[in-house]
This record gives sequence, structure tokens and C-alpha cells, in this order.
Amino acid sequence: MQTQKELKKIIEALTKEKGLSKEIVVEALVDGLKTAAKKKFGNNAKVEVKFDEESGDIEIFLFREVVDKVMDPNREISFIEARELSPSVSIGDMIGEKINLQDLGRIAAQILKQVFSQKLRSAEKQIIYDEFKHKLGEIVTGYVHRFSKRDVILNLGRAEALLPEEEQIPNERYHRGDRIKALVVEVYRHKEPQILVSRSHPAFIKKLFEKEVPEIQEGLVKILSIAREPGSRTKIAVTSANPNIDPVGSCVGVRGSRISAVLQEIKGEKIDVVLYDRDPAKFVYNALSPAECSKVIVDEVNKTLEVIVPDDQLSLAIGRKGENVRLASKLVGWRIDILSETQYIRRQEPEFSKLLQVTGLSDEVAGFLYDAGIKDLKTLSETPLDKIAFLTKLSEDEAKVLLERVQNALNA
Repeated sequence: MQTQKELKKIIEALTKEKGLSKEIVVEALVDGLKTAAKKKFGNNAKVEVKFDEESGDIEIFLFREVVDKVMDPNREISFIEARELSPSVSIGDMIGEKINLQDLGRIAAQILKQVFSQKLRSAEKQIIYDEFKHKLGEIVTGYVHRFSKRDVILNLGRAEALLPEEEQIPNERYHRGDRIKALVVEVYRHKEPQILVSRSHPAFIKKLFEKEVPEIQEGLVKILSIAREPGSRTKIAVTSANPNIDPVGSCVGVRGSRISAVLQEIKGEKIDVVLYDRDPAKFVYNALSPAECSKVIVDEVNKTLEVIVPDDQLSLAIGRKGENVRLASKLVGWRIDILSETQYIRRQEPEFSKLLQVTGLSDEVAGFLYDAGIKDLKTLSETPLDKIAFLTKLSEDEAKVLLERVQNALNA
């Protein structure tokens, strides 16, 4: 069993080593001593442990009731024995007797160590939980410590964080010791505090810009909307209430200095910074960047934007596998339908619109027919099957189904 002097050193050492307050260490030690004393004197024994803030001394007292006849020596003391400790004592009084640490014995010492360690671990876990609970939505920096299948475990110093596979940037590779940043998205309190972080969350991009752009930190520039496909492309919409501040330029920086710092962290993912506008028609012009738009038709009821672009801008506006228009739609919060100028002109002709509605063809396939002079259902129904397949690039079976639909429409 440790001496008073040793206990003082333990308190001081743990306060520094674990980063715990002295109060927490003392509380854990007091609880451990109480448990150890009860192991020695029985669970029903009345034990008190006092810590002297000034001297740093810890004292253990066993309180017993003064009685004529002792039935339980751990809870009762005879009147005669009590008078030796305190001459003014009376029957029924409670009298405290100081217990030396060494008197608790080896088993009690083991219990003290066990309870003490358990209390400290619990306090340490609570401190970690409280610390990271307040970091929700913030970026933390850690080192790749180990792997659990495809999940990554980050060392954050006094805690570990889980970066699951689904929260990683696709195709990003990690190695032990890599220093990476991630966004705290969840903090759980189970047996161990579990910190869940993400590099694929849209807010990760927002926080990276906040760190790089002083105007965002000062509230002069605001990020109002973010649309992201991790590892590929992100669009962010920015604005400023100050007419003298260029919000897009503030985020990009001189010669791209600010945005390049963000791009370096996400390793090649493209970022479009566009100007926000309350008018959805103007906003979508910016959101579809780098493509140019000719005209926008707004459907307020269905929250749909029909965007007409020059023919040579159609593939750029749509983007690879539809990525550009998909991100622009998320950014604006409206559905976006994109048509080339040629497609838009064709749609103004009643027969072409009828062709689209009846057959369920895409603009592209219907355009093949249109360009070949097949501009109405009657002409289409009289066109040979092999020619339809050739013109539309459909299989013969698909062309046959198409002709059946046309015939049904004509007979209706």
C-alpha cells in the first residue's frame, strides 16, 4: 500500500501525464480508497475519505456507533473503548477513527489500484467525448495509424477517429503515417468514445475554404450552397453583401493561391466557384459554368429550369456522364433540363413534339429521324424497319417496338 508521500506524487504525475484536472484524479483516488476500505471492513461500514487541499494529505476514517454491547465491530465500538479515544463520548454517538493506509492490507491495495485505474479511464473517456463533441462540423488533423479492412483509423493525439470507406474520397490511397485532414461528422459515447470523420462530405470543402479565405472567416463572403461528387467535381455558390468585394475572386485568390490550397488537400478534385443569385434563371447561368447558356425558361410551379445552350456547348453543359448538369441542379435546388438551340427550335414544331410524346424517344434519336426528313408519325409509319434502325441506331427489335407504338397512336 502506498504511503501518503507516494500518493501525492501519483496525483501530481497523473495530472500532468493524462491531462486530467487535479480534482478528477483526487476524486478517483478517494473513490478507490473508499472501496478498498469497505473491502477491509465490510460493505456496511461507514467510511469517509478526506483530502486536504493545502497539505495534499489524504485521511481515511472509520466511523462506528458507541454502544454498550458490540455486535458488529466494523460498525460499532464499545463505550469503554470509545472513552479512550474521546472522554466526552456518549452512548449512541458516532466516533471516527483514523485508519492508516498500510492497515488496509494487500487485497485492499489491489482493489484500490483497480478502482482508481477504472475511474481515471472513465474520466479520460468523458473528457475526450466532451472535447470532440464540441468539434462536430470542424476539421481535425491526424495521422493514419492503422487499417480495419478498408476503413482508416486516424491518430488524433489523445484519441482515435474512424474514417470509413464510404466517407473517403474515391480512389484516394492512404499509407501509415500519412498526415490528413477530415471533418468530424459524429461523436458516439459507447464503451470508448467513437469519433467518425469524413473527407467526402460537402461541408469538408466548405471548412477548407473557411480556413483559406479570410473574408469568409470575417463574414464578408458567404458560401450559400455546395454540390459535390467526391473525387470528381464540386460546385460552390458564394455571395457578399459588400459590393466592393468579389466573392468568387476572394475564394480563388491571387493567381489561384487560395483555391490551390484546397485543391491540394483533396488531390485533384475539380472545384467551380460560382456567384450566387436569388434569381434562379441567373443563378443557373453561373451554376452551369464553364458552359455558356443562350436562354432559360423558368417553371416556378414545378421548380424546373429549361436551359437552352448553343449546339457546341451541349456536351459541356451536360458534362461527363451528366455530372455538370447534375451538380448544377443540386447547387440551384431546381430540376434542370438542357436543350441545344437546334433541339429547342425542333420542339416548337407540333409534329416533332407529338413524335416525342407518342414514341417516348429521346431528343437525340428523334433528331436523327427529323434530320432525315421523317417529321411526323405518318411518315415514320411508312418508313422501312431497317431504315429506321439505321437512322436511329436502334436494334431491329427496338425499331419494331417503335413502329408498333406509332401505329397504335395513329389508330387511336
